[in-house]
Amino acid sequence: MNDFRPDRRQFLSLVGVSGGLSLAGCTEPRRDGGVEGGSAHSIDRDDLADGSTFTDVYDAVIESVTQVRVFGVDDPLTDQEGQGQGSGFVYDENHVVTNEHVVAGGEEVDLQYITGDWTSTRIVGTDRLSDLAVLEVEHIPEEATPLPLAQDRPVVGQQVLAVGNPFGLEGSMSQGVVSGVDRTIEAPGQDFSFPNVIQTDAAVNPGNSGGPLVDLDGNVIGVVHAGGGENIGFAISAALANRVVPALLEDGEFEHSYLGIQLASVDRFIAEENDLEEAAGIAVVGVVDGGPADGVLEEATSTTERGGEPVPVGGDVIVELDGEPIPDRHALSTFLALETSPGNELEVRLWRDGEIVVETLVLGTRPTE
Repeated sequence: MNDFRPDRRQFLSLVGVSGGLSLAGCTEPRRDGGVEGGSAHSIDRDDLADGSTFTDVYDAVIESVTQVRVFGVDDPLTDQEGQGQGSGFVYDENHVVTNEHVVAGGEEVDLQYITGDWTSTRIVGTDRLSDLAVLEVEHIPEEATPLPLAQDRPVVGQQVLAVGNPFGLEGSMSQGVVSGVDRTIEAPGQDFSFPNVIQTDAAVNPGNSGGPLVDLDGNVIGVVHAGGGENIGFAISAALANRVVPALLEDGEFEHSYLGIQLASVDRFIAEENDLEEAAGIAVVGVVDGGPADGVLEEATSTTERGGEPVPVGGDVIVELDGEPIPDRHALSTFLALETSPGNELEVRLWRDGEIVVETLVLGTRPTE
């Protein structure tokens, strides 16, 4: 037997894959649909179809994708104790990354690998504001090597694969493209949003949450978060995970930057009612008492109605932070999430009373509740 075992990048290179191309319960899932007696990686490969580039990527990453089973959570249908499930992926030799909402409220969390191996875990850290969690695992199979987080920012049209366990169906894969980047997604039932979210048309269903959204080099470009409807899925970006996950490993938590304002992206109505030169920027609708912006930024003084919606009038309109243009709330949330930390001093360029004003503001730490 050959002792050489290529790592994931070497394997993808060998098979000619590059980024330029553009409730189950089966204990040993098989790609050939056969009966018990062996895993997908122990059957006669001569009996399989040729597959495609996507097959090659799937083979390279699937052993590093896990099914997550959470015990002790409340069943929303019966109000009785039940169990939840999702997906995760190997981050390093001892840890698996998944979503915070997958493990939230659970008393015990177990993982199953595609080989059928089970392992118990310990929750190392969670971050509700980015929907990320890190689990320390007792056992990782030799074949389950870490999946690297992508260093390059994704682009619209880039081909991607979502790998996970939708509806508990182990080892499933769906294919699509990046449909949008730098999205800001409202957290269901909460008063905050998830920043720097990737949108994809790859099929994402319950059970995919926490699994990897990978490019054709096998790099994780996002942690699958939720399906938003037909042909719309979302993933927490690798760029944000690259900031949050190391902090969860070291401290068990991550501190997010906080401005302390209520805001609205400037549209045509806001621009017209406030005599702005263009429909761009962030209107400061309100300022949180005692927050970082209190005494520094000025909130809207009144509202009027346009198109059946309230439009803020007066107050500041943020156009730049530290020289970075801020055309809308998505740009603001991405800048704060990826480029700043609590305690940073920012230069805020804004419109106030018909002229450009520059203020200095020190960012706070976003409350977790």
